[in-house]
Amino acid sequence: MNTPPSLPTSELLPGPRFALDRRVCVIANHWGARRVVGAFFGMVSRLGDGVFWYALMAALAAFGGRHGLVAAAHMAVTGLAALLLYRLLKRWTRRPRPYRACPGVIAHVPPLDEFSFPSGHTLQAVGFTIVALAWYPSLAPLLLGFTALVAASRVILGLHYPSDVLAAIVIGGGLGSASIWLIAAPL
Repeated sequence: MNTPPSLPTSELLPGPRFALDRRVCVIANHWGARRVVGAFFGMVSRLGDGVFWYALMAALAAFGGRHGLVAAAHMAVTGLAALLLYRLLKRWTRRPRPYRACPGVIAHVPPLDEFSFPSGHTLQAVGFTIVALAWYPSLAPLLLGFTALVAASRVILGLHYPSDVLAAIVIGGGLGSASIWLIAAPL
């Protein structure tokens, strides 16, 4: 993949505060350079683009009766809120992606947008998972496992720093929990 010229790392990720973040990113990204690992996490990332979540919402709506339809609608509204929130945060923080700012990191797949913070894939995955599990707790093994793989894929593929992913977990968790609280709150 063609990558833009690297920007000076010292200006973008100053000081020891980001040293561990960079180090973990480089190690994970080198692991992702293995063909099988890169292909696997590339597939996970592609599914996390929305394919997996839209298929889940469609299945819930089609086979879950009224309960499934309401659950799918709840997931869709939460997903839209997550999309708007992470786009706003990316424009505000404007943190460059690791493959642009961190020597030794390459992008194993093309990014969907320019900036790194927070990980939109992870934020969406966590928000969707929390909402889906509120409606269908039996999906926990599938959804928790897939969400963990999505989060890991972002660092392994060179698209996010670990701190981008951790922040997205917190934000997505808060957003998913807030949406459940709003649905359950008496009108």
